[in-house]
Parts: sequence; structure tokens; C-alpha cells
Amino acid sequence: MSLVEPVTHPLLSAAGIAHGFFTRAGGTSTGLYEGLNTGVGSKDDPAAVTENRRRVAEAMGADLDHLNGCYQIHSAVARVAEGPWRGDRPEGDAVVTAEPGVLCSVLTADCAPVLLADPETRIVAAVHAGWKGALGGVVHSAVAAMEALGAEPRRMLAVVGPCIAQDSYEVGEDFQARFTHHDPGSDRFFRPGATADKRQFDLPGFVLWRLQQAGVRQAVWTGHDTCADEDRFYSNRRAFQRGEADFGRLISVIRV
Repeated sequence: MSLVEPVTHPLLSAAGIAHGFFTRAGGTSTGLYEGLNTGVGSKDDPAAVTENRRRVAEAMGADLDHLNGCYQIHSAVARVAEGPWRGDRPEGDAVVTAEPGVLCSVLTADCAPVLLADPETRIVAAVHAGWKGALGGVVHSAVAAMEALGAEPRRMLAVVGPCIAQDSYEVGEDFQARFTHHDPGSDRFFRPGATADKRQFDLPGFVLWRLQQAGVRQAVWTGHDTCADEDRFYSNRRAFQRGEADFGRLISVIRV
């Protein structure tokens, strides 16, 4: 059995924050989901998904019961976990905690996972920031929820994990217009596409801008393009381009 191989970043590691942006490595899923598919909403074998998630929790030094994640809806809703969640997952797109041992997690397959921590108060968060959630304010919601527990944005460290990069993210000009209308200044995250009506969108750049707007002074992107690196990452866009019926989900986790 191969081992799980999460991507980590020195910004969080140096502060003693346990975290990981997990790749496809080390999983039991096969076929379209080959590897560490942790998507409970996928059409993969549920037993394989459960085992994959157990391996992730184990790698983070916890039991599967402590792996908290929302039923993601591309919203700006942030949920605070005061302990392991029991029963149905709450709807939302960010998980925040100050409780030792609780794992905050998000699932992605091109959307941007964001892991945040205030090293002084040991308050952490995991954020699912697709274009809709990022535009709608999920980053600000997560930062506000952390503040409510005693964290301060100026002390926060944030890492944007593997996600679709600008070279891989073609959109229409109407997509850019939506951003420009909502956030003047966001034009900087678009560049011309292959044709006059196409654009290339910089999702990680936009999310970093959102973090800056929310008062987070130290924020970086790991630099990994999920769509371009099939060996390591799942990708919704890549699966769509190939006409595949489904795709695996990556998991990103942080704990106090």
C-alpha cells in the first residue's frame, strides 16, 4: 500500500500547524477515481471512500469521527465546530474550530482550498473557495468566524492549495463581466483567451486578493494546477473535457 502524500507549506509548518492538501496518492479507489478519492458525494464505492477518509484522518493523527466537513453548496456560509460533528453534515463551505483534535476539512476538484490559522490563539479554518464562493464572500465569512472565537486577521496565516490555475481556466467574457460588476478592480485576474470572447481566469490570485481584503497579511498559493497534473490531482474540468461520468475529490485538512 502506498502512503498518502499531502502537500504542505512552510508558512503553516513553521508555525507548528498540522495541515495537508492531500493528493491522489495512497488511496484504494479504482477506475475513474484511481487513488485517494475522499468525495462522499461521488459515485465511487462507499467503502473505498470511507477507507480513504480514514487514512487521511490517521495521517493527521486523529480518528475518522474527528474529520469535520460541510455539505458544500458554493456558499459564503462558515460553520464553527465545537467538537466532532455527529449525524448529517451541516451545509456550508468553511469549517472553523478552536478545539484541539478536531479536523477541519474541505473537498475540492479544481476549486481552491484555503487553510487558515492564527498561531497565537490556535484557531484554524478550512475554506472551499470556488469562483462562486470566493465572489460571494466565503473567505470573509471564515475570517469573521475565526475573529468571533478570538483570532485576529493580522496574525493569520493562509495557504491556498492546489486548484485550477489561470492557464487551465478558460471562461467567457460574460463571466468576467460578473466579477467586474461585483468587484471593481477584479479585471486584473483575467487575461485574453484563445478567441475574442474568451478569457483566462486567475482563481488563486483572486482568492489571495480576497484574503488581503479580509485583513490577512500573510497568504500564499502552493502553485499546483489540479487540471494540468493528472497524476497527482483530480479535476472537474478535466473530467468534463473528456466526457467522463464523474471525478474524484481531493481533501484538504487542518487541525489545532
